[in-house]
Amino acid sequence: MNALLEVDRVSKAFGGVIANRAVSLSVPAGSIVGLIGPNGSGKTTLFSSIVGLHPVDAGAIRFDGRDITTLRVGEIARLGLIRTFQQTRVYRAMSCLRNLQISAPLARPSIRSVFAPFSAEVTDRAETLLDFVGLYEKRQLRAGSLSFGQQKLLEFAMALMNEPKMLLLDEPTAGINPTLINALLERLRRANTQFGITLLVIEHNMRAIMRLAGHVYCLAHGELIAAGTPEEIQRDPQVLEAYLGAH
Repeated sequence: MNALLEVDRVSKAFGGVIANRAVSLSVPAGSIVGLIGPNGSGKTTLFSSIVGLHPVDAGAIRFDGRDITTLRVGEIARLGLIRTFQQTRVYRAMSCLRNLQISAPLARPSIRSVFAPFSAEVTDRAETLLDFVGLYEKRQLRAGSLSFGQQKLLEFAMALMNEPKMLLLDEPTAGINPTLINALLERLRRANTQFGITLLVIEHNMRAIMRLAGHVYCLAHGELIAAGTPEEIQRDPQVLEAYLGAH
């Protein structure tokens, strides 16, 4: 399969601390790929580099055949590469429906129309996605009244409003009640199969990522130490050493 995202020997340091050292990975279009590693291994720094939050020191990043190494966050997002965060970034005082409406690309073409109603098309899509993540019945409730897990589902729906080609998900199951984890994983799979969205997922929940991803990369101390199928990763001695040494 063609690579939708290619990270080629990317390095990033903060002062004297090397966060990523010559990291390379490839995410095929239409796939679900996992990125694991102990705390401090450089996973989140790599995500931030990919989406343009900070410049890399060396290496290159290509998305959908285009070099995005020096592009800014907004430019990269408009190409269809969207990131979600460990902590939810929903608008707590707004309703679930309004959170999705304002997430639509070009939902309001100008500042002058800030108080204008949203189009029927935007509202219909928002309601469809709220139904997709299981929050349709809560569409008029304030986002801040939702549980943390439901807020994660809402943020996921907000990301889908942008019609992304690829989603970078940072710890999607973190802090979620175990009863909601299966529902979230199922929505991620369906976004991949039904909407054709490619997923790159950072996850500490080993059981979850091994069930979700078809291919997994493992970082430790800022370097890539293993890559393979979930079964191969679970047996890899370097991966086992990295995790056992982290406890």
